[in-house]
Amino acid sequence: MSDVSETKTPQPAQPFPGAQSVPAAQQFQGPQTLEPFLGPQAAQPAHTLQPVPPLSAMQTGQVPLQPSHAQPVQPAQPVPPQPAPSAQPRPIPQGSRALPVHTLQYRFDGPQDAPVLVIGPSLGTTWHMWDRQIPELSQHWRVLRFDLPGHGGAPAHPATAVGELSDRLLATLDSLGVQRFGYAGCSIGGAIGADLALRHPHRVAALALVAASPRFGSADEFRQRGVIVRTNGLEPMARSAPDQWFTHGFAAAQPAIVEWAVQMVRTTDPGCYIAACEALAAFDIRPELGRISVPTLVLVGAEDHVTGPAEARTLVAGIPDARLALVPGASHLAPVEQPGAVTDLLLTHFSTSWQDTLAAIPVPGTGATLSAPVLPIAEIAPATAGPDGVTSGRPDPYDPGMKVRREVLGDAHVDRVMAGADDFTGEFQELVTRYAWGETWTRGGLDRRTRSCVTLTALVTSGHLEGLAPHIRAALRNGLTPAEIKEVLLQTAVYCGIPAAGAAFTIAQSVIQEETTPRP
Repeated sequence: MSDVSETKTPQPAQPFPGAQSVPAAQQFQGPQTLEPFLGPQAAQPAHTLQPVPPLSAMQTGQVPLQPSHAQPVQPAQPVPPQPAPSAQPRPIPQGSRALPVHTLQYRFDGPQDAPVLVIGPSLGTTWHMWDRQIPELSQHWRVLRFDLPGHGGAPAHPATAVGELSDRLLATLDSLGVQRFGYAGCSIGGAIGADLALRHPHRVAALALVAASPRFGSADEFRQRGVIVRTNGLEPMARSAPDQWFTHGFAAAQPAIVEWAVQMVRTTDPGCYIAACEALAAFDIRPELGRISVPTLVLVGAEDHVTGPAEARTLVAGIPDARLALVPGASHLAPVEQPGAVTDLLLTHFSTSWQDTLAAIPVPGTGATLSAPVLPIAEIAPATAGPDGVTSGRPDPYDPGMKVRREVLGDAHVDRVMAGADDFTGEFQELVTRYAWGETWTRGGLDRRTRSCVTLTALVTSGHLEGLAPHIRAALRNGLTPAEIKEVLLQTAVYCGIPAAGAAFTIAQSVIQEETTPRP
């Protein structure tokens, strides 16, 4: 059995401080709370908490991850001074080899002939968030870690859908000849795993969803986060990361890890971060959970306030073969905060579920047959007759119109409008959704930024300032900056009148201040 520690594309992110200093199985004390976990195997050994090395351990600039079965990892390159954040993609670091747009930056740890276990990161983190799991996991599996686009020095090719990230991961695995694999992912990394299990169940042998959710909050929350980053850069996200990721006691006791977390976010490409926010805003698999057929471990920190136990229980209730593991003393980044507990849970889950799954799911092209005839999945419906008796094959634009209306104006605004519709105004709202949003806003001739510019101008010119505030918010979501909105209103003032533009400036100033101020 040969061993390998292989990295694709060097990157400047700092490794987890003190990753190898304490064996993962000896780090934390207290039983794990499991609801339920693997039946009679729920009782787990106690762990002993050991201190993480101080900040000086991180300042050495060396990667401490050197498991006995792998070749030593070379020292990490120091993080260069960062320019002022912008939404422009960051250039590939000097000496790196550019990856195709359709693949992801990755590294392997573990024996070359072992089964492959893929583990994915959370938004704003790098593959180093899993450093403390690698020494033990790589004794049993060939572990592939990957970085999201623009994270950890990876090429900045934004992906605005979870499915697009899944496709890039599959393309990477295909290029390596990996067909079947286990998968564990944290937060957006978990979303990628769930998407793979839904669309490619024959590829996934077993699944672990860490700090994941079938829907990550509301779409408005993540689109607002994108607006804040586009306006202020990543500094607000970096400053708030420790509060989101760790319990207060852990953050106070581990300043080196807090600084490591902040630096990970700061060195992320802003454009790729915004794109990932868009991907999470659009992600919603609640109606599809029942189709996830692989054995699934749902693991969550008991004190996770980002995607907490409630979201985890929704996953377990919907996935037929799912078990819940609740880890005490952990928040969102449980693999960092409680590495021993997380490692033990992953080892147990993948060791017990992998082999059964390999034989349970038929792989396309292997000649597997169905035991009984299956009805057609869908049939082509006959064309319906229009008002004049003429058949039309055009789809109803209502559903795509509602989708765009929500993406542009936000769920909260659309919900208020639709809740206020009654028998008298309901048909008017259907007309607006079907034709303004389904027929016009969905056309390909103009992008949404340009349509927002036109809409703002039209509202000011016509004096319909009562509709301006939601469309200022929409313009920010569609990618306009406050400076660009100001230019639109100045142009409008010249050609459409000073009084109307002055009132528009007052409204816009209030909305922009509200939407671009980071919330506590």
